[in-house]
Amino acid sequence: MKVTNQGDVSVYTIAGANTARPLPDWLARRRKRSLKSDPEYQNRIELLQDFEFEEASQCVRVSEDNDWIISTGTYKPQFHVHYLPHLALSYARHTKSLNTTFLLLSTDFSKSLHLQSDRKLEFHTPAGCHYELRLPRYGRDLAYDRHATEALVPSVGMDSDGNGEVFRMNLEIGRFMKSYQVDVGTDDGVESGLQGSIGVGSVNTAAVAEDSHNLLAFGTSIGSVEFWDSRSRSRVAILGGQEGEITALDFNPSGLSLATGTSNGLIKLFDLRSPKPLLQKDHGPGFPIKNLIHMTTSSQEKKILSADKQMIKIWDELDGETWTSVEPLVDINFVTWCKNTGMILTANEGKPLHSFFIPQLGPAPRWCSFLDNMVEEMAEEVSTDQYDNFKFLTLPELKSLSLAHLIGKTNLLRPYMHGYFVASKLYDQARLIANPYAIEEERAKRIKEKVEKQRASRIRGNKKVKVNQNLVDKLLKRQEKRAQPDTKAGVLGDDRFSRLFEDEEFKIDENSREFQVLNPSTKVDPESGAQLHATAHSSDESEEDASDNDNSDDEIVPKRVTPKEMVMRIRSSNRDSSRSTKDTSLGSRAPKSGRVSKARGGDVVGERQVTFVPESSKKKDEEEAPPPRAKGRRTDSRRSASGNVFRRL
Repeated sequence: MKVTNQGDVSVYTIAGANTARPLPDWLARRRKRSLKSDPEYQNRIELLQDFEFEEASQCVRVSEDNDWIISTGTYKPQFHVHYLPHLALSYARHTKSLNTTFLLLSTDFSKSLHLQSDRKLEFHTPAGCHYELRLPRYGRDLAYDRHATEALVPSVGMDSDGNGEVFRMNLEIGRFMKSYQVDVGTDDGVESGLQGSIGVGSVNTAAVAEDSHNLLAFGTSIGSVEFWDSRSRSRVAILGGQEGEITALDFNPSGLSLATGTSNGLIKLFDLRSPKPLLQKDHGPGFPIKNLIHMTTSSQEKKILSADKQMIKIWDELDGETWTSVEPLVDINFVTWCKNTGMILTANEGKPLHSFFIPQLGPAPRWCSFLDNMVEEMAEEVSTDQYDNFKFLTLPELKSLSLAHLIGKTNLLRPYMHGYFVASKLYDQARLIANPYAIEEERAKRIKEKVEKQRASRIRGNKKVKVNQNLVDKLLKRQEKRAQPDTKAGVLGDDRFSRLFEDEEFKIDENSREFQVLNPSTKVDPESGAQLHATAHSSDESEEDASDNDNSDDEIVPKRVTPKEMVMRIRSSNRDSSRSTKDTSLGSRAPKSGRVSKARGGDVVGERQVTFVPESSKKKDEEEAPPPRAKGRRTDSRRSASGNVFRRL
């Protein structure tokens, strides 16, 4: 929420654009990252939901009960209805043509009258467009006479009698009444058409003193103001002599004075009893005046709001002194005031509609009463806008930079509270002289912070417990895919299992048979209880580990167990008892010379068994011992006459 101070009056910009045109969607998405560090973007307030149009807004009004806001805009032509207690958009409705202006006929939004740019007058209700009719000529403004229930439409061009017209649409009867004929000069143009030549006169604006005598005022293109009585339907008086066209009119609530605005940017305040102006004020930029509003502040001061397309000014009704002003970055199309509050709404070029809050003008509306508290908090904060290019330093910090001798001798040091504001350029130069390596130190510091941040992102949850730390690490390891491990998930956060990690009686014995059966891949040193890894290491790594172990005397390192070398052996099933064979490795078996006997002993012939499982010597001796042989018909000493071993089967 941006605040600007015009003298002693603060103006808070609640909503509005910082640029004249909104950024394209694809470019806005690219700038989202940079907006994260923008304090103005971070402190923004979205007062109303979807309080914007795609291109521009044309007109905005607040209902009499202060519960509804209706606004029109483009593109595509449409109008929005916002329900203020919910701060949300109630509905949006598209129209066939652009809207020029509109009025609310009821105290809420249920009945509205819209003047369109295609010479149509549309009556809208919550159900839709109730009725539409076509005007004889293009309308410039719209007013409503409640006493006569007539819609007044000032128009462009002349009738058959050479006078300008203000069309009267009687809403009770439902038809046009005889128009008010207003003098708009003569048409000297050569061209002819529906409304005359290009320079034809027109009735630009209308005002109704509905709170007092109900007098009608019409401003013309020749600089005159005509007053009509709606009861007698006759002209009462003419106020002429204005410079330029009359573009804005507004009656004082008392009905005794009238404010006029011209196309030259001049504002005059008239007493209806005198043709001479009480006050004349130049708005400044020289653009046509779009709106004039009589206002009363919370302190019962009389003010007048005037607006052109560039700026809004609020000035005193008695002396014309400017009270405050607002200058948006976009062109203004229409301005409205939430009565008896400090809220001002504008319809303007650009995507969002603007809203400004002036606490000294009045309190916040009841539908956004939280603005009062926010404004009070911002007023209590110390404003440091004038010290944007300064650095605050205490006296010891000044002495460390050798700047203490400048105290009281230059404007570059400004005393404030317990220190001084030092110009940023002077501070940078002094710091560079005092420490030439400041840039390198800052760079090293940022690199260290970046490394620590990356390292922290790799560190998983490291919850420390008294008992069963290995179980906690195992449970946290299962959450590696999570962005942030949850140390309270599952068993870790269940109070029923709290003693599992606190009481020694619940300590898991990793050397027990049950643990080894359930966790066969976990190897535990029976002496130290540390887990061992059964992976083979190279000799270089073993030497490095050994050197590390030698260097750390106080650190207890589990002993590494080197597995025994696997040896491939051949075991024969020959049951020859004449000599005992000894299994040896394949590499150590020497080829034997001589003829190999074909005689085979035992029942099984030709079997060879290769195993890599080391066996105990006792079991090996039992297997190598020859079983007792049965006595056959032939004795062992008798030699078989045949070499066919199948004859003995």
